[in-house]
Amino acid sequence: MSPFTRFRSRRASAPSADELPDAEPPARTRVRRVAAVMLTVAAALLVLFGLLAPITLAALTPAAFLRLPVEALVVAALAVVLPPRWRRVLAVAAGAVLGVLTVLKVTDLGFDEVLSRPFDPILDWSFVSAGLDFLAGELGGPGSIAAAAGVAAVILAVVVGTTLAVLRLTRLAAGRRTGSTRVIAVLGVAWIACAVTGVELAPGQPVASRSATNFAYADLRQARTDLNDSQEFADQLAADPFRATPGGRLLNGLRGKDVLLTFVESYGQFAIQGSDIAPAIDKQLDAGTATLRDAGFSARSAFLDSSTFGGGSWLAHSTVQSGAWVDNQQRYNNLLASDRLSLTRAFGRAGWKTVQDVPAHTQPWPEGKYYGFEQYYDAHGVGYRGPGFAYATMPDQYTFSALQRNELAAKDRRPVMAEIDLVSSHAPWSPRPSLVDWNKVGDGSVFGPMPAAGEAPESVWRDPDRIRAAYGAAIRYSLDTLVSYLKTYGTENTVLIFLGDHQPPVVTPPGVSHQVPVTIVAKDPAVLDRISSWHWQDGLRPSPAAPVWRMDAFRDRFLTAFAK
Repeated sequence: MSPFTRFRSRRASAPSADELPDAEPPARTRVRRVAAVMLTVAAALLVLFGLLAPITLAALTPAAFLRLPVEALVVAALAVVLPPRWRRVLAVAAGAVLGVLTVLKVTDLGFDEVLSRPFDPILDWSFVSAGLDFLAGELGGPGSIAAAAGVAAVILAVVVGTTLAVLRLTRLAAGRRTGSTRVIAVLGVAWIACAVTGVELAPGQPVASRSATNFAYADLRQARTDLNDSQEFADQLAADPFRATPGGRLLNGLRGKDVLLTFVESYGQFAIQGSDIAPAIDKQLDAGTATLRDAGFSARSAFLDSSTFGGGSWLAHSTVQSGAWVDNQQRYNNLLASDRLSLTRAFGRAGWKTVQDVPAHTQPWPEGKYYGFEQYYDAHGVGYRGPGFAYATMPDQYTFSALQRNELAAKDRRPVMAEIDLVSSHAPWSPRPSLVDWNKVGDGSVFGPMPAAGEAPESVWRDPDRIRAAYGAAIRYSLDTLVSYLKTYGTENTVLIFLGDHQPPVVTPPGVSHQVPVTIVAKDPAVLDRISSWHWQDGLRPSPAAPVWRMDAFRDRFLTAFAK
């Protein structure tokens, strides 16, 4: 066959124009290119957020993201030199770890907003349970399950998203090896120069960033500290000076008295000092002092430094009751398994009938056996037939009315020691009930037809000023209830101890103390004479100069003051 024949054969075997595939329209090509660029930019932004995002809201500024993360430079350098298989292994591992760190950082931001501290990955899972309980109360069972499923889906999406993002970026770096090497070299030199000179875009935010590494290391150190804390706390629990004290030597200064240990939810120093809501509450406390004085009562007040902030009420309650510093769930669990003497058990040992009144509880509470109460009232055990108010299952007034009816109105009885946990001042603070005539409280249905004060939570929580106003109004309601109860039912043998459990979430600015007011009210002057050495201030409102104790100091000082 001649060369010409071969040429003709090749031409004859070539496809015709009709047989060629259609060329992709230019517009579609441009769309794909733009989409690819946008996807790459989104991947880079997601990775940079995970690497550079701070863990406090105050530091969450644009400057935080204008830094060089050393972790990105290291992974990019390895992606350039590793073979494809190991590059993919590196990308998947780095992306998954970054996804977990991103979730933890976002959780830290939430904890900073509510509790003014970072999330403890070992000990803070109890707050997840508390959050689910809160959602169940607000949304109902199916709603809370849906919300929890949504959160789980978002977490999974973040981890998967960061993994895919790192895969894409490392593949891009390896595909442009020469250009990537030059960029990494330039940025590496810049990082070293900034690290040596200490250049910062903002205080605590150096341009040469290694914040993701530091964050992971801090969490690992915290985990190690948490694991070692059990022995330290066990030693603290063992050092109990009142463990073996017989009942005949306990609380003799309160013989014959009904002692009502009352926690007012979120009643913190913020409510009475240094905020725009404080003047109204201060005025109310001063008016309450005058009202109780006219009724024959006197009061002394100070501050306690709470073991928790913005939430975790059970930690504060157990700290007061046990005289041990309970500031995390691990310590709380260890306390419940111990034989540490609670205030409730001390009163029971000395002959009082002991009562636990916790209207927020809607589920069984077997761990409450530690406290040693004889009688337990929860949301289902007091016969309430009225509506709930936001978080509160019942108004504070009904809680006291039911306690009066069920325990304190009886004749020929033992004196009562009761812990009462008031929840009308629990977030979201609106709507809330109003005080009614005590003789009309009945089964609580009186609270149903009457309009609730305040707007729906979703309306209030759109405006920080309205949130603070709703919080202040809720605290005033709870304080009004206490004063009105004492005026109506208080006797010569009534001793009321009321205190906050922690500073309020959300409304309290960052960096403030953990202090909560504490007050003891009694009609018998001998009761307050017992605590004269404490130098607490007269009245219901402690001033900034009032004494401040750690919350775990209260039990021992109280038992000592009233021992003889």
